[in-house]
Amino acid sequence: MRAVAVLAVIFFHAGWAGFSGGYIGVDIFFVISGYLITSILLAELEAGKFSISRFYERRARRILPALSVVLLVTSIAAFMLMPPALLQDYARSLISVASFCSNVFFYWSSGYFSTASDEKPLLHTWSLAVEEQFYLLFPLLLAWCWFLRRRGLAWLMLGLMVISLLGSELLLGMQQIDANFYLIFSRAWELLAGAMLALARPEQWQLPAKLRPWLALLGMLLIVASIFGLDHSTPFPGLYALIPVLGACLIIAFADSHYAVGKLLASRTMVGIGLISYSLYLWHQLVCLFAPQACTRASPLAVCTRHPPGGIAGGAELSLGGTAFP
Repeated sequence: MRAVAVLAVIFFHAGWAGFSGGYIGVDIFFVISGYLITSILLAELEAGKFSISRFYERRARRILPALSVVLLVTSIAAFMLMPPALLQDYARSLISVASFCSNVFFYWSSGYFSTASDEKPLLHTWSLAVEEQFYLLFPLLLAWCWFLRRRGLAWLMLGLMVISLLGSELLLGMQQIDANFYLIFSRAWELLAGAMLALARPEQWQLPAKLRPWLALLGMLLIVASIFGLDHSTPFPGLYALIPVLGACLIIAFADSHYAVGKLLASRTMVGIGLISYSLYLWHQLVCLFAPQACTRASPLAVCTRHPPGGIAGGAELSLGGTAFP
């Protein structure tokens, strides 16, 4: 699923025909991240081994090294290629990335589909900021409300999810498009969807064995329909985001390696792409913006995309040891 998400975003940025909704890769990553990290935290809480400092250490150890290298290389390229006016704006964005508030910075300064976004090589880091803001408080919420146990926590997550989704719809109705797209308040429900799935433990659901592969296939069809059916004119991430979010949840809950969807996602190629998805995403915009041989030659900043950089989420942990991916 990591591979599907990152390839969708990259093809969207590259302007490949048909991938008009590839930006939903970020929503898939939010669901994956919410599911995996909640699963880890629940295992620690049930074993009495929960440590907030260890959680933050794992996040920092996995996210910061790769991000720091990309920021260093991007800064060198920006210094060499950007005119002074743009360089000043880049410096401000660099500070916002380092403080994990780049989503707020880009909300103030640009829109996701704005042509001016072509001049912002760090725009794709907005989703990293959303995740880190979410995980600043989410582990504490789980620990404080652990007395509710899984069933009570699932209802709590459902309530918070509904509030966040309704807030997203409200922002759309108020024509606050950029606020709806960038800010944590209207994105939290996607991470909470994954968290609620982890609390519900779908592997224990008593369903007919033959039904599970069909539900997984439905999930994949919903994601494919989102990638090829949505575009920049779609009100997002309101109710339309339920399509890829539900698709991701169905795949997580019901896909396995014995049937078509699970076999595809577990193939060597998809797993290989998924393993490098974090680095692949962090670097692909740098290449697209600053490599003249990959873009038009009219300007050192001319981009080879029809759309400005967006972003995918950075850092859902895969193991208690802290392995992570975007």
